[in-house]
This record gives sequence, C-alpha cells and structure tokens, in this order.
Amino acid sequence: MATMPATTAPRHAAHDALLVRWTELLRRNQPSGGPDPVPYGENLLRRWAEQHRRYHTTDHLLAVLDRAEGLAAYADNPDAVLLAVWFHDAVYRPDRSENEERSASLAERALTEAGVEAELVAEVARLVRLTTDHDPAPGDRNGEVLCDADLAVLAGSPQEYAEYAAAVREEYAFVPDDAFRAGRAEILRQLLAPERLFRTPYGEQHWERRARRNLATELDLLGS
Repeated sequence: MATMPATTAPRHAAHDALLVRWTELLRRNQPSGGPDPVPYGENLLRRWAEQHRRYHTTDHLLAVLDRAEGLAAYADNPDAVLLAVWFHDAVYRPDRSENEERSASLAERALTEAGVEAELVAEVARLVRLTTDHDPAPGDRNGEVLCDADLAVLAGSPQEYAEYAAAVREEYAFVPDDAFRAGRAEILRQLLAPERLFRTPYGEQHWERRARRNLATELDLLGS
C-alpha cells in the first residue's frame, strides 16, 4: 500500500468490526481481483487511533459511519459518502491547517491504488475537502449527508456535548487558554451564522435545535 506510514497505536475495541465494514465497502467498489482491502483498512484504523487524538478518534469514525448509514437513503451515492467518512479525518494534526486536503490526497492515492474507478475516487476526495467548512451547495445530497453526519455530535445531550467540547480542548492543549477561547468562539459563531446548520430533512428535524442550543451555551461559557 503506497501510503504514508501511520503511528502505531492501541487496538480499539471495535477494530475487527470496523475492519469488516471497511472490507465489505471497498470490495463492492473494486474490480474483481483487486488488491486486498484489509491492509488499507488497517492503515486507516491505525491513523484514527493515533496517540495525540482525543476527539478525532476511532470512536468519532464509528459514530459518523453509523449516522451516515442512517442517512444513506437521502444520498445520491451512499458508498461515496461512506468512503469519505473513512478518510475525512484520516490525516489529523491539530497544529496544522491542511488536514482535510492531506486526507483527500490520501484518499486519492489509496483508492486509486486499490482499483476504485476514477469518478468515484474524485467524488470521495471532493467530499473529504468539503468537511473543511461543512457548507455543501444546494442539491449536493452526498455532501449534505456527510456534513450532517459529521456535525451531529453538536446535537448530543448536555453531558455528551460537554465531553465533546472537553476532548476538543485536550487536542489543543498546546494553545494558551485566552487564544483557545478566542479561536473556539469564532468557530462557534461561524457554525451558528447560517440559517440552517443541518441540510438533510432528518438533521434539520432532529438535530438543529439541540445543536444550536449547545453551541450557544458553549459560546456563553467561553465569554464568562
């Protein structure tokens, strides 16, 4: 597999189940006799389990996969969305700004090598890049599903949201408190600015109100 080596990390409890899901997904999008999907899946899972991650972990991958599968009927190409989920934070360093681009490039290299058709590879990479700002164009149903699945963490219970926010702060432990509060507040304002945070009908109905309440609460706490 001609991709960057990943950091060795502890095995996640759901590792084997996730590897089965990856293998089935890649196999149905490969030509007959294509490369073994397992090494690609192992590489991705090692990336998601890197030691420096606190929120962008294998648990996040699992949660977004489950949500994307739940919204699959709304997508134009569910498999493109699911492949994008696997790659969307595969490269993640909190001290760098090009994570989405590097993750998209990884998807292009790995999926091309695995024999996936060029059109699907391009769509997966486009979707990964879309997670930079989570702003799909109207009618981009694949993008809407991916972005809603990724942002659904914002609609958790107050305790779940607090745990999410704490994990994000841990990932940015190298940033001083004042700078973190200012940067985080700006991100929260950007998320609250659009009329709709979630674009799928399900997301708008079930996640929109709770997510806005959680975001507004965190923004208030940052300013206090």
